[in-house]
Amino acid sequence: MLDSLNAIRAYNSGDLQILKREKWLRFLALTSERNINLERLNSLDELKNNYVLGYVEKTLKLLSEFDLNTYQSHILEETLKWSEVAKSGLMHQRKQWIKKGFNLFAHNIGSAQIYLEQSEEPDPDVKRIVYCLISTHGLIGQYIRGEVPLSDNKPLYDLVEGKKISAAELKEILKVLNHCIISAVDEAIWSEIFKQADAVIELVVNGRFEQQYRTIDRIKRLRAVSIKNGENFEVELERLLSDTRIADRISKLIDSADLWYVEAAMYDFSFEEFIKVFLLIVQGIGQKKVKHISFERFMKELYYQHEGKKRVNIYKKRIIEKYLSEISMDDILEGRFKDNLHVVHKVSFHEDLDDTVFFTFRFSAAGSKLIDFCIEAEKSDVLYESAIILLFDLFGLRKDKYDRFYEEESYLKTMNQTIDYKKVILDYITGNSIIDIGPGGGALMDMIEERFPEKKVAGVDIAQNVLDALKKKKQLENRKWDVFYGDALNLVQYIEKGNADTIIFSSILHELFSYIEYNGKKFNHETLATAFKSAFEVLPAGGRIIIRDGIMTEPVHQKRMIKFLSEEGMEFLKRYAKDFKGREIEYTIVGQNEVLMPVNDAMEFLYTYTWGEKSYVHEVNEQFGYFTPSGFKEFIFSVLGEQARIVEFKHYLQDGYTIALSQKIEFFDEKRNPVRLPDSTCIVVIEKN
Repeated sequence: MLDSLNAIRAYNSGDLQILKREKWLRFLALTSERNINLERLNSLDELKNNYVLGYVEKTLKLLSEFDLNTYQSHILEETLKWSEVAKSGLMHQRKQWIKKGFNLFAHNIGSAQIYLEQSEEPDPDVKRIVYCLISTHGLIGQYIRGEVPLSDNKPLYDLVEGKKISAAELKEILKVLNHCIISAVDEAIWSEIFKQADAVIELVVNGRFEQQYRTIDRIKRLRAVSIKNGENFEVELERLLSDTRIADRISKLIDSADLWYVEAAMYDFSFEEFIKVFLLIVQGIGQKKVKHISFERFMKELYYQHEGKKRVNIYKKRIIEKYLSEISMDDILEGRFKDNLHVVHKVSFHEDLDDTVFFTFRFSAAGSKLIDFCIEAEKSDVLYESAIILLFDLFGLRKDKYDRFYEEESYLKTMNQTIDYKKVILDYITGNSIIDIGPGGGALMDMIEERFPEKKVAGVDIAQNVLDALKKKKQLENRKWDVFYGDALNLVQYIEKGNADTIIFSSILHELFSYIEYNGKKFNHETLATAFKSAFEVLPAGGRIIIRDGIMTEPVHQKRMIKFLSEEGMEFLKRYAKDFKGREIEYTIVGQNEVLMPVNDAMEFLYTYTWGEKSYVHEVNEQFGYFTPSGFKEFIFSVLGEQARIVEFKHYLQDGYTIALSQKIEFFDEKRNPVRLPDSTCIVVIEKN
């Protein structure tokens, strides 16, 4: 076994005396730091252990599996045991290192500087080789990721040129070294890139640095995860970097700098936001020469622990997205920035390191506390609603609450899972141009495209995160449909009159009714009237509006009895009646876990009771049924007049409610006779004469 592994084993067994003899181990073991690339972690709880020491131990175990000569083994062992020390150390020790000019933020450089000062290696040639290997530690992998230029590895070629080591032996050492440091992170990554690594090593040992990636190639590699998740890189690149002012500044920065933690911090942001951030860095640096650009602080502030897993702080992310959306490219290029009381970007130099710059975002004290409150409120459905409203108000975010923050992904997934219920919509489509208002996860557009491949299909939404998700889906799945930003209450602003043959409102009208404040009032039928007129205005003669949504039942005065099959049902109803925003919910307790309710209040409640706690915070803000059948027909003709012809109007109980509620309630009429649940859903097709 390697001496270094024996030392780690002794320390783990409680032998603290080993730390006096092994300085590298003392620095790694006695540390106040938790420096690690968070994209490699599933849970932040992993940081509670000494992750860096554990990683070094993994690299050394991998090294021990190779059959190497004594010289190669010694060099590689020395390199691996010292290569992470800049990520560790107690606070006073780190301050001393920084005062000496050691760059602990570019950990390969800092670790090499610490090694040079602390190592007792007697052979000066070996010491120089190990120093160069540490100072270039990880750079081949970082080059493949687009984070550094290939020329950063030139110190390795200088060893060959200076005849300190042969090209052949250096190549073998680099292959083993990179196997150890990359496989210790993730063996799957090494399996994926080892051929690329071998090709890069060949270039390095032969001094072929002119063959390094072009700037565009580096940017593409920096966006590899984003591209894998559906980013249309080529289109976005052409759209943004066709402006030579932007391209020149980005190229100048990336060609000259090493980037740290950029992918971990920025992969989930759009390409436009990515470019804006780099332009902000260029603007913040000015004429200063910078070698290292670190996103480490940004990365660390962007994640937090939720239910045992690492999670992107979506509250911060949405606020940052809004901040960046309000700064144009021209604003950044010309150095024009509006004052923002609650969030600002920060480009800063370390006082002792003039070649290293840090980028992050800073939130006001009030904003930070409110974000923390939202995180804490996730544990309580009651508090969460209030917390989100406060966040919207303070940062000027969207107030219609279509942005469901962390529930958005599961919400869109759920919407897609209900797609079988919506197939009936396809039977009523007419014409060539189909518009899906509020397309959710895109499943209905998929279905339309598959049934009618010759038709032009587009989704319209005002939630940017929904649009972003759909654009990625389109790219990943090679879909023909399109999506674009648009307001359902003013479609003529986005669609030319006569250019939409079919407009679909599938489970979206009740959201417009519930969330949009129209003339100072939510739950306003005028909102629906405006939506109908907006759609009708862009239809040609013969065009259709197709509606699938909730329906109330009639006669409205009838009552129904609910018997809860558990105690929690009654408590759920009491809370719901207090929290529901649509109207006053009436109920009378008539027995043990039994209530008598107006039929439409009963059904409105049961819709939410079906979805359960996870969706409660949203469902109490939504009224699913807003018209009875007769009321719906009267409304259509009163709003659209004689130009409207109803070609289909039917309503039914949506499959699933009966099954979902059968384990929760029993349903009776006023005389305690078992009755079926009333109709929940309607299909309405309106044709323009």
